[in-house]
Amino acid sequence: MMPDVVTDGIPTWLRAVTEREPADPTGVNPVLDRGSMHRFAAAALRPRQAAVLVLFGGSPDADPQAPGGLPADADVLLTQRAATLRQHRGQVAFPGGGVEPGDDGPIDTALREAREETGLDPAGVEPIAVLPKIFVPPSRFDVTPVVAYWRTPGEVGVVSEAEAARVARVPLAELIDPANRFVVRHPLGYRGPAFAVDGMLVWGFTAGVLAGLLAVSGWEREWDYHDVRDLQASLTAVGMTL
Repeated sequence: MMPDVVTDGIPTWLRAVTEREPADPTGVNPVLDRGSMHRFAAAALRPRQAAVLVLFGGSPDADPQAPGGLPADADVLLTQRAATLRQHRGQVAFPGGGVEPGDDGPIDTALREAREETGLDPAGVEPIAVLPKIFVPPSRFDVTPVVAYWRTPGEVGVVSEAEAARVARVPLAELIDPANRFVVRHPLGYRGPAFAVDGMLVWGFTAGVLAGLLAVSGWEREWDYHDVRDLQASLTAVGMTL
């Protein structure tokens, strides 16, 4: 049976991301583009279905002194994909992957993949929202982000070095710090939001989803979205490659 979305007991600081779809008020987030041309391309390419787990951890109690009530220990679970993978190698990503025949919906897919990639115990996770699908042209996946709260955190880490080089709980305080946010420009023309956090560069699909959620969360701090940097140079600065 497919796991259900939890509606009761959601921490108050997380409610905004369950009640509003990710947004792009700055106009620099092509990941969230759902225009007619984008939908046409997605349909024409017959994308594979996939799901990712956007897993937030932290105290269930809001901090009344912080924007949006964000507690000081709030974080999000990210992985750095192995450099040997065929698609999106070396990139920072949410745990997740393609739908398999035995999966019972996107929540099941996201939890299964997170368990396989990070050793996550799904019993401690409460799914709180299923976001609209996002088409990812480079890999031809239709990806469903599943937002969840880590009610009972446990140990996580690299399960298979063939899949992931690193598993990290990245503090949301670092993600919302304006000093860590800018826009990257790909040699082929892509421009989108990025985060330089915890010795990693988060860009592309993952950064787009995070930026979209931050925009509606109430936690976001004003940042310079006119600061456009070369993607390769930004990757090199943190020891990563394109």
